[in-house]
Amino acid sequence: MMISGFPLELMDGDAAHVPLIWITAVLDELIQKLGDQRVFVLSVLGLQSSGKSTMLNAMFGLQFAISAGRCTRGAFMQLIRLSEEMKYQMKFDYILVVDTEGLRALEFDGKSTRQHDNELATFVVGLGNLTLINIFGENPAEMQDILQIVVQAFLRMKKVKLNPSCMFVHQNVSDVTAGEKNMQGKRRLQETLDEMTKLAAEDEVDNAECFSDVIDFDIRNDVKYFAQLWEGNPPMAPPNPNYCENIQELKTTINSQASKSDSLRLTHLRERIKDLWEALLNERFVFSFRNSLEISVYRRLETKYSKWTWTLRSAMMEIQTKLHNKIENEAINEIDETELQMELNEKTDEVNKLMSDFFDEDPHADILIQWKTSFEIKIKDVQENILRETKRKLNEILQQRDLMRKIDDQRTQHENTLLEKSKELALQLKDKGNEEETLKREFDLFWEKCVKNITTDAPPIKDINILKAVRTLLNDIYESLNVDQWKDSDIFRIC
Repeated sequence: MMISGFPLELMDGDAAHVPLIWITAVLDELIQKLGDQRVFVLSVLGLQSSGKSTMLNAMFGLQFAISAGRCTRGAFMQLIRLSEEMKYQMKFDYILVVDTEGLRALEFDGKSTRQHDNELATFVVGLGNLTLINIFGENPAEMQDILQIVVQAFLRMKKVKLNPSCMFVHQNVSDVTAGEKNMQGKRRLQETLDEMTKLAAEDEVDNAECFSDVIDFDIRNDVKYFAQLWEGNPPMAPPNPNYCENIQELKTTINSQASKSDSLRLTHLRERIKDLWEALLNERFVFSFRNSLEISVYRRLETKYSKWTWTLRSAMMEIQTKLHNKIENEAINEIDETELQMELNEKTDEVNKLMSDFFDEDPHADILIQWKTSFEIKIKDVQENILRETKRKLNEILQQRDLMRKIDDQRTQHENTLLEKSKELALQLKDKGNEEETLKREFDLFWEKCVKNITTDAPPIKDINILKAVRTLLNDIYESLNVDQWKDSDIFRIC
């Protein structure tokens, strides 16, 4: 199918999953049939119904599905064979075009698509040599948040060596002079992208200072404005010649960039898909946020949360120490959870006040408000957990105290019993004072009988295997090592 030029599903849009085994098998067979060819990966990204598939179809004569609403689900890749002349100019054998579903899809019926969109965007931008960021109109604000998450994810995925680049394509701009008139808007876009990259770099302890340090982008040459597709209302309206000219200009720019790009072999593409998807699965944290600012604010909230919980735990530790001393001094005989709660109330009120002030007075209170209820519940759970844990520990101390008291009583009783029995035995054997062996034998029998009576209630431990227990323990600690091989080693002898 790929050799014949049919689109092949790369990411399942409904499950938001890349079937690595299937994709790897297809690419392996492709390499076997075509050889390890050089490819240039061109991907497109944009909001729903912004004209992504239409642009690719017009540019390369493809047949990606187009319609109103959500027609592309997930991501599809299509292989385009280059002529011998184009191979020589571009230094590539094929172009791999990756078309994606529209972001912020309305078909999800009000459900949040944030995580799905962020994962898809990061995967597509990381996979492509060049990504076309498709924007309907002149305002790129809706794509900026997604790009922030993409940059943040790339900064976190340092092990995956990526060299992405992007180009902004503004669709349906009627004014042909929009490029010159929007210079101020371009500068604002550049400043916004650079600021959010700096913010992400600070969070990830990276030295990136501008957007182009992470994703190659030139504000002067990588922003294009397209005329509307139709002159009038379809279906009877003819295509707009200006749109065709814009498509041709974009295609020329892509060819120029491709000729300067590093070649990517099919084997490298296969490994990149695998590494990128596995890295995405390990970086799920960032994809649930709207932008880098949200991540920064959330991390600050987590830092505060750690301090609040430590305040509660340290206060409870002091209460536990005080009650422990009272138990040791036999000042109390039971632990009441209500009394523990009363002891903790002062710190609880203090923490609740700190939480309330933080959520109300922080400069980014409008962002924090979405997490206020969940963190209040988390703090309440922490309070309940430390109360239960402290009560359990103190009850164990009480049980130990009572047990030690019982043992002491039994010891005194056994000492008195032994003393009386010893006197009786001495009276019985007073006439055999010179027969030492007889005395020793009688005393050993007497002692064995006493010990047996004392230990009647404590059944002996059976099947003791110290070596097996040590081996099991060491295997649990050092899972990657075979402990049985230590027997002949210096470590085993030292132990």
